[in-house]
Amino acid sequence: MQNIEKNLNRIHSQIRQAAEGCDRDPDSVLLLAVSKRKPAGDIRLAFELGQKHFGENYLQEAQQKMAELEDLDICWHFIGAIQSNKTRNIAEAFDWAHCIDRVKIARRLSEQRPADMPPLNVCIQVNVDHEDSKAGIELGAVPEMAAAIHELPGIRLRGLMTIPAPRESFAEQRLAFAQLAKAQDALRQQGIDCDTLSMGMTQDMDAAIAEGATLVRIGTAIFGERN
Repeated sequence: MQNIEKNLNRIHSQIRQAAEGCDRDPDSVLLLAVSKRKPAGDIRLAFELGQKHFGENYLQEAQQKMAELEDLDICWHFIGAIQSNKTRNIAEAFDWAHCIDRVKIARRLSEQRPADMPPLNVCIQVNVDHEDSKAGIELGAVPEMAAAIHELPGIRLRGLMTIPAPRESFAEQRLAFAQLAKAQDALRQQGIDCDTLSMGMTQDMDAAIAEGATLVRIGTAIFGERN
């Protein structure tokens, strides 16, 4: 518990310093604790320390943890690739889905979201570096996909998500994230009210915050190396 508490305090301090360094309110940046490959006990400890948002990549693993932690008011984010055969379970169990890269997937989530639950928050994944190894759509495809998703019931388009290729300098990192911020501004001019930029991890969080990140995804720096 001491390590998780120490790590969370350090990350929150880093978020605060990064936000204040660019005249932003630190409270405008949400910390998403990436808990994949970590036991439910670690999540419980982090929750007891005030962490409410947790991100999982693998559906079966997440479902097991949700069953163990059903007594906690956790906000669950699905941050892995979404296949068609997983959409129903994601729609029925999660609060957020970050990696939407096909209208077909968004439509299935929309249709399968239970009517008695609030809309599922979703983000479009954008591949800003055109990497074949990563999912996500091209920047130029964002307006059309956002317009289609924006009209679907049962889900709410919150914004955009990206995982850029590693860059050595702070300035280069900022340039990558600036592309997503610009795309979000274009959506707002298009009349789509989206408030989320899901971008930035341990190695590039400061640059992401400087470019407007509202949600940063941190795993190892909180929970330690994964098994």
